[in-house]
Amino acid sequence: MNTGLLLSLAGLALLDSASLGTLFIPVWLMLSPARVGAGRILIYLATISAFYFGVGLLVVLGAGAVFSATGDALESRSALWIQLAVGVVLFLLSFRFAPKKGERDSASASGRWHDRSDARSSSVVFIVGLALLAALVEVATMLPYLGAIGMLTTSGLNGAAVVALLAGYCVVMVLPALVLLVGRATARARIEPLLDRLNAWISKRADGALGWVLVIVGFLVARDAAARLWFPEMFGS
Repeated sequence: MNTGLLLSLAGLALLDSASLGTLFIPVWLMLSPARVGAGRILIYLATISAFYFGVGLLVVLGAGAVFSATGDALESRSALWIQLAVGVVLFLLSFRFAPKKGERDSASASGRWHDRSDARSSSVVFIVGLALLAALVEVATMLPYLGAIGMLTTSGLNGAAVVALLAGYCVVMVLPALVLLVGRATARARIEPLLDRLNAWISKRADGALGWVLVIVGFLVARDAAARLWFPEMFGS
């Protein structure tokens, strides 16, 4: 296990931690007029983490089967050049999703999710359902997570290490929301203005977040391929 891999996984997990399901909805729940308790928000975070972990295991198992069938082909220089090209394409594609100057949409996707998380019911069933719905919606766009799974699959680590890193990824992914939740419980007067500012930022800029996701994922995927191509001794250290 090398430092470069761990840093890349941590970076992708922190990027995932700022997604709709892992940060934006928990912030809205903390600010909800329904006064959703800390216990229910923990249930929400545990549900979305478990969902991500389960999906990750399924993808790793499938990717592992493909990796076993293709042998060393995925670690060949040709495959690494393809990975590098994919990373560059993702990076360039991010400019397609950059929000245009002065662009506003009051009926944005983030606004609709805000209304969902502000629903009258705050029962456990509602909270679990909200977490699963958010996770299902994000499955199609979980680029950071898929990038992390790809790195783990080709890392040469044994199954136990891959599962442990996958679990660690899911913990880091919800860590910022957990920190905000602890802050609200221990220093409510100080943390709520921060939550309000974060909520305002989310409402204005969340719908342009995909561009930033593509930039960072593209960079990390390309960096991983470049390290293997030109600095193999550093990558394996």
